[in-house]
Amino acid sequence: MMDNSVIKKLSEELADNLNNNILPYWLRLEDPAGGYFGRKDSSETLHPEEPRGCILNARILWTFAAAARATGNQEYADAARRQFAWFTKHFIDPEYGGCYWSVNADDTPLDTKKQFYAIAFSIYALSEYYMLTKDEKALNTAIDLFHIIETHSRDHNGEGYFEATTRDWQPIGDMRLSDKDLNSSKTMNTHLHILEGYTNLLRVWRTDESIEATASLLRLFNDTIVDKDSNHMGLFFDDNMQRVDHAISYGHDIEASWLMLEAAEVIGNKALYEETKEVTRKLALAALEGLQPDGSLIYERHEDGRLDSERHWWVQAENIVGLTYLARYHDMPEALDKALRCWDYVKANIVDTENGEWWWSRLPDGTINRREDKAGFWKCPYHNSRMCLETLRQLPNIKIHHAHHAITS
Repeated sequence: MMDNSVIKKLSEELADNLNNNILPYWLRLEDPAGGYFGRKDSSETLHPEEPRGCILNARILWTFAAAARATGNQEYADAARRQFAWFTKHFIDPEYGGCYWSVNADDTPLDTKKQFYAIAFSIYALSEYYMLTKDEKALNTAIDLFHIIETHSRDHNGEGYFEATTRDWQPIGDMRLSDKDLNSSKTMNTHLHILEGYTNLLRVWRTDESIEATASLLRLFNDTIVDKDSNHMGLFFDDNMQRVDHAISYGHDIEASWLMLEAAEVIGNKALYEETKEVTRKLALAALEGLQPDGSLIYERHEDGRLDSERHWWVQAENIVGLTYLARYHDMPEALDKALRCWDYVKANIVDTENGEWWWSRLPDGTINRREDKAGFWKCPYHNSRMCLETLRQLPNIKIHHAHHAITS
């Protein structure tokens, strides 16, 4: 029978991984001239000439601000302050507003398109930084970015949010986040992270406008983005929010299952909360179709039914949080056992105990994926740091009776 000693050991391991494995790695990647180096590959070779992406740098700002708030660690708070000053100086477009997609290694603008996914992460980070420092510039910049998304991304003739524009808010041909995506005008991924950013902003700037936008977006997930038949989310949509794909992303399903419920909790509408609670329970259980006997969660199912069984670092992190939410909010204590088993998998297979941070993934044959970076445009400290912080926050509130597990050393 699981007891409090198991929860205590898990908490200690998560705190240790955050403070002694993940965050020190990123502190070492800070550029003395400002910001963070754009890439470090799997062999620990630094590539200082690589461009610096908005997503990575917004996530770094969020991570150190959130870690500083949770731990009181002054080193994290100082890192967040330096990153805030550098980020707002080099990524906020002084002429048209919004955020550049990337800058060069010398901090000059590189790709100046406006990808609303990146702007949403900037809101997420700036809101967190405001909670740490009460710096009015951070809050006002986050509010400005909220208004930019509402003005230039929200579909005022239909539903949802468009993906991207040119620097000066004109239509753009290629709206994709990456070359792996369909070039569709609306995506689940961008909607999910706008919801995430708006939820954090709502904690510090609660107005009729911010409540309406966040609640409307959450209802779109409940009614449209989550498929009523399969309980999985659609990934790509057309202008009219009609689904244009049939793939399943187990990682995004489990991530959304807790981000949506978090949003409903912050919004505070009881009816919307209860509706979202039911949708997210089904969504999380559908995501667990990808759960493997070793405790890990595989990546996705392709449109043709083939499974991509790569074990990505971020999918494991979100799986642990999603399972923790099932245990806490959905009265499923057995889900905590699954979370613990996934953590055991992460410790044994994903954490780089020699150099710090986590590997990108384990390939289907079980080997470490050394083709992808340890730090880069998409490889960041946000998923794994947030897993540690959020799970530590939720664990004291979970009823642990009926759950069985022994953490492996």
